[in-house]
Amino acid sequence: MFSAVKVLIIYNNIKIMKKYLIIFTLLAFSYSFSQIKTPQPSPAASMNQMVGLTEIEVEYSRPSMRGREIFGNLVPYDKIWRTGANENSVISFSTSVKIGDRTVPAGKYSIYTIPGVDSWDFILYSDANNWGLPSEWDKNKVIVKINAPSFKQVFPIESFQFSMVDLSNNSFTLGIAWGDVYIPITIDIPTREMVEKNIQDVMGKQPKASDYYAAAVYYRQENINIEKAVEWIDKAIEMSEEVQYWQLRQQSLIYAANGNIKGAIKVAKKALEAAKIANNKDYVKMNKDSIEEWSN
Repeated sequence: MFSAVKVLIIYNNIKIMKKYLIIFTLLAFSYSFSQIKTPQPSPAASMNQMVGLTEIEVEYSRPSMRGREIFGNLVPYDKIWRTGANENSVISFSTSVKIGDRTVPAGKYSIYTIPGVDSWDFILYSDANNWGLPSEWDKNKVIVKINAPSFKQVFPIESFQFSMVDLSNNSFTLGIAWGDVYIPITIDIPTREMVEKNIQDVMGKQPKASDYYAAAVYYRQENINIEKAVEWIDKAIEMSEEVQYWQLRQQSLIYAANGNIKGAIKVAKKALEAAKIANNKDYVKMNKDSIEEWSN
């Protein structure tokens, strides 16, 4: 009798243990697959920008100030920083670029910095697959390291950010901003070399009117080879079956850039009449403004 009772007690205890084990498992499962989504404290961000013929992309995470003192406290001075939060920030270039006096091949790079009071060191590191800092820093993987001035901002930036400003065909400024600190990094793009090579390749074959036009307009925009631009815009107009007002507009600008003001005004008047027929008010105004400027 005693043995039967003992067996029953053990049986009941096993049932209770199984019950609690099931409850614990369900709770753990529910926590692992919670349906509640919460914001990330340092959300991921990315930027993509064409500069000339080069595509640039930056991927990073954006920590916020949240009332904290950032540089010299949360981010120490004179120590390598991941330049953001979570995974290290990375930048990629579709072509080679130039930073300072160093040529950086096309590729993807980690962005590291060493913040200072008056200036920062900006570092591109060839290993882009790190979480934060590399476990072992390899000087041979440092592609470029330059020093850049640090500027105080009037209006603090709450969330860390990169920016691409001062865009031209040949360069841009990569800005690093957080709190009241702003760091500008100038990056040069070899657009002229790439375009010139393309122009020479095309012109050595059988260029079309659109090729002459594109090359002439590019030369005027860059203020180079203006005499050749005149020759090629004239060729483009001559080869075009139906000359458009925007083509005439560019021809007048190229003439003016070459010092032929009389010819520029004459063509601008044609462009003005053509723009009126096309009902393009923007081009009507631009031609009127140019004719007035060149006539004085």
